[in-house]
Amino acid sequence: MAQRPHSLIRSRLSRLDGFLQQRYVDSGRLAGTVTLVSHQGRIVHTSVVGQMDRERSKPMREDTIFRIYSMTKPITSVAFMMLVEDGLVALDDPVHRFIPEWRDLGVYVAGLPGAFQTRRTSSPMRMIDLLRHTSGLTYGFQQRTNVDAAYRELGIGNIEGTPQSLNSMIAALAHIPLEFSPGEAWNYSVSTDVLGYLVGKISGLPFEDFLQQRILGPLGMEDTAFTVPGQKAERFAACYAFDAKGKVVLQDDPAKSKYLAPPILVSGGGGLVGTAADYLKFCHMLLNGGSFNGHYFISPKTITLMTANHLPGGRELMEVSRSLFSEAGNEGLGFGLGFCSVINRPKAMTLGNAGEYFWGGAASTAFWIDPLDEIAVVFMTQFLPSSSYPIRKELRTLVYSSFAGD
Repeated sequence: MAQRPHSLIRSRLSRLDGFLQQRYVDSGRLAGTVTLVSHQGRIVHTSVVGQMDRERSKPMREDTIFRIYSMTKPITSVAFMMLVEDGLVALDDPVHRFIPEWRDLGVYVAGLPGAFQTRRTSSPMRMIDLLRHTSGLTYGFQQRTNVDAAYRELGIGNIEGTPQSLNSMIAALAHIPLEFSPGEAWNYSVSTDVLGYLVGKISGLPFEDFLQQRILGPLGMEDTAFTVPGQKAERFAACYAFDAKGKVVLQDDPAKSKYLAPPILVSGGGGLVGTAADYLKFCHMLLNGGSFNGHYFISPKTITLMTANHLPGGRELMEVSRSLFSEAGNEGLGFGLGFCSVINRPKAMTLGNAGEYFWGGAASTAFWIDPLDEIAVVFMTQFLPSSSYPIRKELRTLVYSSFAGD
């Protein structure tokens, strides 16, 4: 599409600041936000609004460190695809090749934890099923079935309470049936945590070390990690949520947070913290075809494969989802290997393009990448759950309308 001059784009994007300030910060809905908008590899707008910590009256900073939760998943997925490119694993490999105790996992039929009745799977769980959330695994917070009740009982994938370690989680999952036969449906799940375990097992490096050596370090994502070190704690944001009466309250005090110490569960599905600038570097690498500042990460063909729709029968996410929660909730979307993507613009009701890919985190963080218009956006805030406000849709409208041709 025809592009407005960058000066006009910047002027239009300045609307973001007032919108976020008035609609969300002044109203008390959010404490503060950081938004970065990039076009053709250059940052064309930076928005820093509100406070990072209301209780201590600390203003939001551009280098504030946020809990990115499920925005960890795309990073973990890229890490796994690096091993695919290295020839160490294939997408159609059965998961039990590397986790043999999962070979005889069955599908839930009836019963309660400790007395499950199961049937055989129609096909084995494959690596691609973990990447696209068609594995039959689940999350305990779904609160939908007796299977996710077993996850809650055992603390599987629970990074907020008292979690199991990655190794003990894998061992525990060997004794819990699947929600459905792999490849038959989509369910948001601990699949990406399992990918993190597999990255460590296949590479021979602890998962966190692999991320640091192969992705975070080379990209210069200096503030992205599974722990906030003491010298950076001053930049760590508070996290908020609704209480039982619908009042916005402190959910995680940054001065007392578990993120100040090494985690029990090194979660590839939701354990990282980081800055907006760090995550934009990751987005720029993807937008640039897998390279950044002269360093090769993955190939353009791999990115194209990851951002295509891999759902069974080429169907939309809403058609095959059994999940009560997802970071994507509207029609016209597909799901690839770690990313959600727009496959039908009218149904998705977006101003963006088919082929845009994205995801978000539980504390209302979000990013999206539009390869056609070379746009990348990173939005950071700290409010649970991410379904509380329609802010992601509103941001897309404001950003894309700033780039529209006359």
